[in-house]
Amino acid sequence: MSINLQSRTAVITGGSRGIGLAIAERLLGAGASVAITGITQGHLDEASRTLAEAADGGQRLLALRADVRDPDEAARMVDETARRFGGLDILVNNAAIGLFAPVAQMTIDDWRRVLDTNLNGVFYCTRAAIPRLRERGGGWIINISSLAGKNAFADGAAYCASKSALNAFSDALMQEVRYENIRVSCVMPGSVRTRFSSGGDKAGTEWKLAADDVAQVVCDLLAHPDRSLPSRVELRPSRPPRK
Repeated sequence: MSINLQSRTAVITGGSRGIGLAIAERLLGAGASVAITGITQGHLDEASRTLAEAADGGQRLLALRADVRDPDEAARMVDETARRFGGLDILVNNAAIGLFAPVAQMTIDDWRRVLDTNLNGVFYCTRAAIPRLRERGGGWIINISSLAGKNAFADGAAYCASKSALNAFSDALMQEVRYENIRVSCVMPGSVRTRFSSGGDKAGTEWKLAADDVAQVVCDLLAHPDRSLPSRVELRPSRPPRK
């Protein structure tokens, strides 16, 4: 499905690397104005250079240092984007971290970091964005979850719990705002070949999904006919190693 996003504005959290960067490149290519966020200035600077050409020399790109775990920073991120580009139409909640350890060995700080980023951060950004989407007569909220939200694994209790909760959050939110023309979808990729996990982009991992595969799903959701809503999309590698 082709998509034309001219005059549309998107915020992509965690947009400086990996899946978020791939989504930003796709949306810019479709004509949108895009704000990307992250917590590391160096990554944001590198992403800005990568995306400059697609963003008409950077005119349609805003790179914001913001920590989604802080509700004030989440609100500032949304407000600065709306001021710069005249409104907000699309929120992609992509920022996430994965810290993996047995429950008995996981520190309380690490548990909180995972839940604060992967779940609370989505709430803060979404809560800030909904009034802006209402001002535009509707829009899209796309949450990047994981198949780990339904397929738990050892040493992944924090990450799996955060993504399972995100799936439920997305379903409830979809029912709350669907009659305001705000469309909510949850994308649940399997293994993706990025630097998110240790060794995730090394030789021998070519079987994994590419970040652009997830970006393609986001674009397909934005282009989907208004009469139907794919509220959950599960995305798997076609040919993972046989066990």
